[in-house]
Parts: sequence; structure tokens; C-alpha cells
Amino acid sequence: MKNLYLYLNIGTFLIPFIFSFYPKFQFYKKWKSLFPAIFIMMAFFISWDVIFTNNGIWGFNDKYITGFKILNLPLEEWMFFICIPYACLFTHYSLSYFFPNFSLSEKATSIFYVALLCVLIITLWYNYDKWYTLVNFGYAIILLGLVYNKNPKLLGRFLPSYFVTLIPFFMVNGVLTGSLIEEQVVWYNNAENLNLRIGTIPIEDTIYSLGMLLTVFVLLDYFESKKIKVTH
Repeated sequence: MKNLYLYLNIGTFLIPFIFSFYPKFQFYKKWKSLFPAIFIMMAFFISWDVIFTNNGIWGFNDKYITGFKILNLPLEEWMFFICIPYACLFTHYSLSYFFPNFSLSEKATSIFYVALLCVLIITLWYNYDKWYTLVNFGYAIILLGLVYNKNPKLLGRFLPSYFVTLIPFFMVNGVLTGSLIEEQVVWYNNAENLNLRIGTIPIEDTIYSLGMLLTVFVLLDYFESKKIKVTH
């Protein structure tokens, strides 16, 4: 289907956008913090994306995109970094609104953090020559370390909603990587990753999603806390 990537972006974004104006929730009031957080995240992830695309670590199937590109990245790829974080952060704050105690305990957060960090470090030890694995896991290790040591409760608030967003993540990313369609929308050079897949999704994509969303979440929380201090 021509423009499939565009339709996936719009479909992911549209419902959260509409419900952002729900009177009791008013997620739109966080836009002044959310969009700067997204754009800062994009400064890292787009730079990495451009380099990887230009070096054949991954690429895009012209059959499913509009063909309009900026810095050799399809328009849809730029939209991805806005639409997906928007939908996921909307999900996080919706869950927090309806379930105020929806977070991990300090002990559970510590166990998850140590376990994940061990897995990432050990995997990198044996696979540091694979660029997607190296950059993706390396970024996640640094980010998780900074967040956990600075504010572990923040990580405990983020993780449950991250687990929830993995459900739509597998649906959308599954299509992008070739599930239910003839060809991949986004293809990967398996020489630069672990070549382990969940269905059609490279295992690294789960950590990629965690790093992208946690970056936006931490920055959004920081900007929101600044707003509260100013108003007081």
C-alpha cells in the first residue's frame, strides 16, 4: 500500500491528539513541555538515524513511503519521532491520571534496572562490533544509569507505562518490519544487529523504544517541574 508509513503515523497520533482536549485530563496543557522534549530527543535520534541510513545499517522501502525526504530520511521517519512519543506519553499520563499509583516499587525498580543493565552490558561485551546494537544499547545504559542514580522514582513511574506501550509498539513496528504485508517498510542490515527477532521486529527495537521514550519522559518531567516552580 502506497504511503503506508504515513498512514501508520497518522493513525497512531490521531486518537491521542483528539483526546488531549478531554476536559478532565487536558493533556494539551503539557504541550509547552512535551514538544521541546521531543525535539531535543530528535536531535540525538535523527542524527543517529541519518548516519545509519547513509551507511546501510537500515533503510526504507520506496513502495510504502511518499518519497519526500529530508537529509535522506523519508518525511514519515521524521513524523515517527513526533507521533510515536506523543501517543506513548499521552498513554503514560492517561494511566497516571486514572491510576495514580501506577508505578513500580523502589525494590522492583532496582531489580529491573540491575537485571536489564546486566543484560545490556553482557550483550555489548560480545557484540560491540555491531553498530545498531552498540549505539542503541550504549545509549540505553548511559540513560538508565543517569535516571536511576538521579531519580529512581522517576524510572519507577515510567516503566509500567512503557510495558503497556509495548503492545501497540509490537503492532505498529511489526507492520513496519514486514508483518502482514508483502515487504518491509523499514529494512535492517542484520550484520549490524543481533539478528534476533520478535516476530519480524529486531530485538534491539525494544531498547530503542525505551531509550527514545525515556528521554522524552525525563525531559518532559523536568520542564513541567520548572513550570511549577515558576508559578509558585
